[in-house]
Amino acid sequence: MPLINQPSNQIKLTNVSIVRLKKGGKRFEIACYKNKVQEWRNGVETNIDDVLQIANVFVNVSKGELAKHQDLQKSFGTTEQDEIVKEILKKGELQIGDKERSHDLTSLRREIATLVSQKSVDPSTQRPYPVGVIEKAMTESGFSVQQGKTAKSQVSTCIKTLQEKSELPIQRARMRVKVTIGLKDSKGKQVGVSEEVKEKVKEGAEKVEVDEAGEQAWEVVMLIDPGQFRVINDILQKDCKGRGRMETLDFATTAAAS
Repeated sequence: MPLINQPSNQIKLTNVSIVRLKKGGKRFEIACYKNKVQEWRNGVETNIDDVLQIANVFVNVSKGELAKHQDLQKSFGTTEQDEIVKEILKKGELQIGDKERSHDLTSLRREIATLVSQKSVDPSTQRPYPVGVIEKAMTESGFSVQQGKTAKSQVSTCIKTLQEKSELPIQRARMRVKVTIGLKDSKGKQVGVSEEVKEKVKEGAEKVEVDEAGEQAWEVVMLIDPGQFRVINDILQKDCKGRGRMETLDFATTAAAS
């Protein structure tokens, strides 16, 4: 429960996340639950009472200073709290405290390291590194976590930074993919697969594990660098006229037999 202090327009809140909006030359703030703000913006949460810690508009939450009615009217054209709160929630900036920011950054860094561990290997053994080893290399390389971006979107940059600036030997784990090209067209006519197309597809492979043609389709299972996925997919789209498809089977994180 919020503690009410004197004077009567001051309200003290603890454990609060603040959403701040500057409008009409004034600063306005609302006190929220951090996770609920994102849920409301994503449309998951629709009850605004579950988003707000207290249904007031402030000029300074930390000092408990409430916004004046005349300032609200001048800046928003209304004093209706629900309308104003919704605008601040929609357009305002979520403020995060130093301690919370540090915790979030640590969690994000750990998540990136976990994904890098899953998607990369030691080139000499073709086995993944422990997450702790990746985190140490991230520090060594000076990799900078971007708090405004998802962990997934930072994995490629992180691996590249480790390759260039750390002493850890590391490469992207190879993807195991299966390419299937039907031997008949949409009308059921036998068309086969040309040797030229087969060679184009297999050109992107580091290792071909299966290469066989059945009655219905030609199938090939290969280990590829992830960067080749789009290249091969483009070949299928261009040369196979709807008869080709590719699926990822797994990431090859153990040494393949020679």
